[in-house]
Amino acid sequence: MCFIFSSFSFSQNINGRFSSSIYTFERFDSLDSSNKYLRGFQMLSLNLNQSDFSIRSYLNLETDFSRKLKDDPRLRFYNLYFEARNIFDIGTVRIGRQPIITKAAGGTFDGANVDLKYKPYKLSVFYGANVPAYQKLELSENWWKDDYIFGSRFTTNIVESFQFSLAYVDKNFKPQEYWAQRLDENLNPINVLISNNSSQYKFGTAEADYKMDSIFSVNTRYDYDFNYEKTSKFEISGNYFQISKLNLNIYYNYREPRIKYNSIFSVFDYGTTQEIELGGEYRFYKNYSLTGKFGYVTYKDENTERITLGINSDYGSISYRKSLGYAGELDALSVYAAHSFEDGLLTPSLGISFTGYKLSDDAEKNNLTTILLGINVRPLREVSFDLQSQYMNNKIYKNDYRLFFKINYWFNENLNLIK
Repeated sequence: MCFIFSSFSFSQNINGRFSSSIYTFERFDSLDSSNKYLRGFQMLSLNLNQSDFSIRSYLNLETDFSRKLKDDPRLRFYNLYFEARNIFDIGTVRIGRQPIITKAAGGTFDGANVDLKYKPYKLSVFYGANVPAYQKLELSENWWKDDYIFGSRFTTNIVESFQFSLAYVDKNFKPQEYWAQRLDENLNPINVLISNNSSQYKFGTAEADYKMDSIFSVNTRYDYDFNYEKTSKFEISGNYFQISKLNLNIYYNYREPRIKYNSIFSVFDYGTTQEIELGGEYRFYKNYSLTGKFGYVTYKDENTERITLGINSDYGSISYRKSLGYAGELDALSVYAAHSFEDGLLTPSLGISFTGYKLSDDAEKNNLTTILLGINVRPLREVSFDLQSQYMNNKIYKNDYRLFFKINYWFNENLNLIK
């Protein structure tokens, strides 16, 4: 603790961002009863730096100004860790609540991460506890055996134009205990504490990426589930961009459902899915581009197709998407526009979407209309204001109107406390 306070006292640089926002909406408990809410969010991203040492934090305080809700006010700690860089010119160490750097598991954890980098080789190893619900600043009981995460990742680009990596992650969850009413041997109701065993993920990942100058690139990834001893996921994507003004891409994946080991859901007979998508982008007339994609997904006994078309520019985009088959039928048209005036002082934005969807051929069709209208005002480089109104109308939310307002302040100061 003394070390942390000394780092705060002698930091040479302080930077980050503070934002304050309010969000108002109405929620219906029944057809004739509703409540209006006014949620407030205060976010702080703060970095304190001294040479190769830093303390980094990212936290959020939220509450409701209109009525008292359970657990309000709620303080969430997304990041809070100490970082030391360039240790013996090869290492970086992070201790505290920090992001997980692996593709097989995401989020944050409480623990330590060590990065070692020597020429074309890089090794990362991390170990710690899973973050509790609502990002509370606390550790779960017996986290080292019931609620932990361990992982590593090795990367090298020793072969020209290639990058290879191997990774492993072991993420163990301790389900929360709860009381439930059950019947005893005399059929009398009694309260019983339900305490389930831990469930876990154990995945290995192998990746190989290749890029040939400005001609094409290929990225591959393979995940293996050590608990179920079978392939969890395989994906490959390729991009070809040698043709002037035209990019072509292809994507394929094979995926098993990701089920926690020891979970009750593991008894269900889930089928695998395979997906392939072909697409391209054609650039024309300055910064305008035309995009198109076709996707085909196969399930255990069914399939789904989707088509996406769009036009992109510096002023916004127009897109149309159509889906049909096992995943339901959908037609969606979206328009978004935004443009800055007076060197970024004013940036108005507008978004409109019309969607029609139904779950099957003989199901009822539902329509959804969404409108977003906003403006960003930036009178100074360090300060900006955002105001956005949101409107939605469908079968469930009829004429739903919401309002969002946000203030941002960026700061970066050299304190020069140590000479």
